[in-house]
Amino acid sequence: MKCGSAFLALFLTGCGDNVNLAQLCQDNEEICNEFGQDSWCKSQRIDVALNRIKVKNDNLDTGKYNLLIAYEGYIKCMSLASQIQHIKLKEKTTLRKNNLLKAKANLSLLSEQSANSKHPHLLYYYWSRESNKLALEEFLALEGSAILENSTAQYHLATYYIKRNTKKTLGLLYRALELHPPGTNLSPEVLQTLATIFTQKKQYKQAYIWLRTYQLLLDKPDDMIETNLNGYQQAKKLDADFLDKVASTTLAKIEAGKFTSPNY
Repeated sequence: MKCGSAFLALFLTGCGDNVNLAQLCQDNEEICNEFGQDSWCKSQRIDVALNRIKVKNDNLDTGKYNLLIAYEGYIKCMSLASQIQHIKLKEKTTLRKNNLLKAKANLSLLSEQSANSKHPHLLYYYWSRESNKLALEEFLALEGSAILENSTAQYHLATYYIKRNTKKTLGLLYRALELHPPGTNLSPEVLQTLATIFTQKKQYKQAYIWLRTYQLLLDKPDDMIETNLNGYQQAKKLDADFLDKVASTTLAKIEAGKFTSPNY
């Protein structure tokens, strides 16, 4: 099998390393070459391509929601990359700006095409991005139903209640972790939100555990987070070694689908 497309040349270290992705791109070259060749924002571009292929094959509303989020991630990354000026390679700057404009246009088009959906993920999207009050009403009307019994929807509910009911928000965040499907990417925002809530409540042991769990989830450590953790430990005389073990165990349970909500 040959890796012939521009997308594969950029993203694959060898055909054998990502056979599934290679095959997908051979079958969907137009999608994989949506953006011009550039070394920036590779993981975000792959995310867009894979989600576009999934929407093409399945055409499900959950896939469209994931594609909207993927486009947003690419746009956020490329917005920064497009500001980098190349003195010798001005075409690089132009390419990135063109990629950014194309991503924004495709995001807008997909958003318009999905506007009439009643899927809870998309209802939440239109409320959170466009302040659509009707979408919010329809989303909240689904609370307590089986269709919201998934990690993403529980987190979405939590973001609505966070300024309205802290205890309920904690329950929703814990439920989001309980429902996390093993083998899928864990949303770091859930952990970050838990750390923020416990910091505001001045429950620093819990704040430390969730902030450490968040740090462990990141691809590489964040220096600012580590500074905050050290600040908690020193100011509150926390047993950091013990709490680090708790955080590590907690993350392992979440990723294995074995997390259970604590008392709160």
